[in-house]
Amino acid sequence: MSAISVEHVSIRFGGLVALSDVSFDVPPGEIFALIGPNGAGKTTLFNVVSGVYACTDGRIRFNGKTITGALPHELARKGLTRTFQNLQIFFRMSAAENVMVGRHLHERRNPLLDFLGLPMVHRQNAESRKLAEELLDLVGLSGLGDQPAGELPYGVLKRLEIARALATRPSVIMLDEPVAGCNAVETAEIAHVIRKIAGSGMTVMLVEHDMGFVMTLADRIHVLNRGMTLAEGTPSEIRNNPAVIEAYLGTAKPGETSRAHG
Repeated sequence: MSAISVEHVSIRFGGLVALSDVSFDVPPGEIFALIGPNGAGKTTLFNVVSGVYACTDGRIRFNGKTITGALPHELARKGLTRTFQNLQIFFRMSAAENVMVGRHLHERRNPLLDFLGLPMVHRQNAESRKLAEELLDLVGLSGLGDQPAGELPYGVLKRLEIARALATRPSVIMLDEPVAGCNAVETAEIAHVIRKIAGSGMTVMLVEHDMGFVMTLADRIHVLNRGMTLAEGTPSEIRNNPAVIEAYLGTAKPGETSRAHG
C-alpha cells in the first residue's frame, strides 16, 4: 500500500489549468521529489495533497484512505504534515517553544486547567518540552532549545521548521524547497537530516530547485511541466531523459548530463 497516491488529479483556477491528469504513488519510507520549471505546478500539487487547495478532478489517498478535500489540520491529525517555501517561524519564541507549537494537535487543551496550573498541565508541558529537545537533537540543533529563534542563522531556522513539523508525529512529511537560500554547508546538513528521517521509516516528499541536492538524495523523481507529468524515474533515469533535459535541465551535448550530479 502506498503512503500517498495521487490519481488523475487536475485543478483549474477559472480558465487556467494549473494541473492536468497527474498521477503517482509514493511507497512508505521513500524520498520522493517533485521537480520542474517555474510555474510547472509543483507547489500547487503540494497544496492539493496537503489540503490547502481542493482539486477539481481526481483523488488523493493517504495510507489507502481517500483524503480528497480534507483540510490541512485534519490531515495533520492523520499524520500528514508539511513545511512551506517561506519560513513560518515565531521569532520571539525560543527554538524549543517553536517545536512545542507543532505538538498542539496532540495535547489536551483547557483554558481553565491552564489558568489553575494543575499538575497535569505541568506534566503535559514537561512532556512537550522533552519531545522538543529530542527533535532538536534529531535535526542537529541539540543545546539550542532556549535560544531565541530570532537570533538563529537562516540555515538553522530551516532545520528548526522541520523539527516543528516532526512534532505533529507524521508518517509523511512534505518539504517545500527545504534548502532554498541555503549555502553548501547548510544544504548538506539538511540532506543529512532528511536521510535520517527517511531512515526511521517516514515518507518524505519534497519540492526543490537545487538539482545537485535532489539527484543525490531522492529515491525517485517526478517531473512536471506546464501542469502535466513529463517523466518519472530514478535520479539516473531522470538525469538522462532527453525530454527532461530539454524542458528543465537545459539542452546539453552528449555526455554533459552527468553534470546534473551537482
